Amino acid sequence: MAHHSDSSLLPSSVRTKPQLWEHLFVQLTHLLDGQRDWVTNLANTSSLIYHSLLSYPAFGNGPSSVNWCGFYINSSLFPTPKIRMDHSVAAASDDASSRLLLAPFCGKPACQYIDTAPGRGRGVCADSFTSRKTLVVPNVNAYPGHIACDGGTKSEIVCPLILRTQGREVTLGVFDLDCLAQGGFDDDDKAGLEKIAQLVVDACDW
Repeated sequence: MAHHSDSSLLPSSVRTKPQLWEHLFVQLTHLLDGQRDWVTNLANTSSLIYHSLLSYPAFGNGPSSVNWCGFYINSSLFPTPKIRMDHSVAAASDDASSRLLLAPFCGKPACQYIDTAPGRGRGVCADSFTSRKTLVVPNVNAYPGHIACDGGTKSEIVCPLILRTQGREVTLGVFDLDCLAQGGFDDDDKAGLEKIAQLVVDACDW
């Protein structure tokens, strides 16, 4: 395996999207090996995917580049502070479990949270989370309720993170990629991202 800092370097043999996603899956398998903390693993995953895609011609620097890659995670999985820095006691929020909080990512600063409560949730990430389906959006400006964190984004793909355990499914959050070009993502990206998402879920303690 390459040194961690070299994990995002693409070999010349990677020429197609299926080859790209298979290469990233193998690299990520090694990168996550021996680590179970979800914050650490999501940080390395977003960095590896982001920088590797920028090295791939279809997503490279320019008008068609990927401009955001990262995660939103159910707020209930985040540590809850008992005492704030001003020594006031933190009050529990009834809406805490219906929010996705910004987690590790690469790209410009993004929305801090996304509401997923019935009747209030909106946007691609909220819809992917609640439907438990990967959403490929060729034109975000035509998507109802789209949340524009970066005005340059033209297309998006969002994959839910689903933990399957003891006969039930728990949706942990979503993996979100944005692109500066319309139609930036396709079925090859969907298949590759879903495989990566499952690898990340299985590699972490939640």
